[in-house]
Amino acid sequence: MREILGRRRRLSLRRAGRSAVLTAALTYATEWQWPVLPGVGLRPGIGRVRECGCPDPDCVIPGAHPFDPGLLAATTDARMVRWWWTNRPEAPVVLATGGRAPCAVSLPAVAGARALAAFDRAGVRLGPVVATPTRWSLLVAPYSLEVLGELLHSQDWVPGSLRFHGEGGYAVLPPSPTGAGRVRWERAPRPAGAVAGRGGRPGAGRRVDGLARPWLPDVATVIDVLVEQSAGTPGGDGSKLAY
Repeated sequence: MREILGRRRRLSLRRAGRSAVLTAALTYATEWQWPVLPGVGLRPGIGRVRECGCPDPDCVIPGAHPFDPGLLAATTDARMVRWWWTNRPEAPVVLATGGRAPCAVSLPAVAGARALAAFDRAGVRLGPVVATPTRWSLLVAPYSLEVLGELLHSQDWVPGSLRFHGEGGYAVLPPSPTGAGRVRWERAPRPAGAVAGRGGRPGAGRRVDGLARPWLPDVATVIDVLVEQSAGTPGGDGSKLAY
């Protein structure tokens, strides 16, 4: 009897997790107008170790990347989002970064925790922070390659462990299941429209097309601390122009 109850509880939790992923995907796409698509996901398996659903047996980001459909399929259409996650309820939610959607800067989890502590000490207001067991991503307002290039050129060096997700890139959003563990919010999105963005810049807390979006900082606000705190992490030998 105890074993049967345990199975029922695990099944109930799995169904709840599937429902949460669909609900989150719809919120991103329809309320925030962030274009999303399902990630490749994981192959069915036993235990904690599960392989990526893509053909690469050595995939370094198992489950947490686009494959079929490709990144260009990202959409804000509610019908498409419902169809995708009804057919693939455990697929990760992938955000197509750039354009009118957020961009992101990611770094190792240890460096991310140090960076957030430094921002808090300095009283810097952050936007959403996405966390996996291995890496954290700070969502920022959309930036161009030219703006990012100028910011990185002004640095003495840029750690190789720091990665930038801009136009043509992607980031995985909570509560996606991945090979590294379930994605979560380390810092949840602030209530939409609660704070006006600096200078009314796109995506910085104002209403766009009648829809409220979470507030996002400019990449220039966070780049110096992220570069500093990424030093000394694995892959952090870097270069002056690592972007």
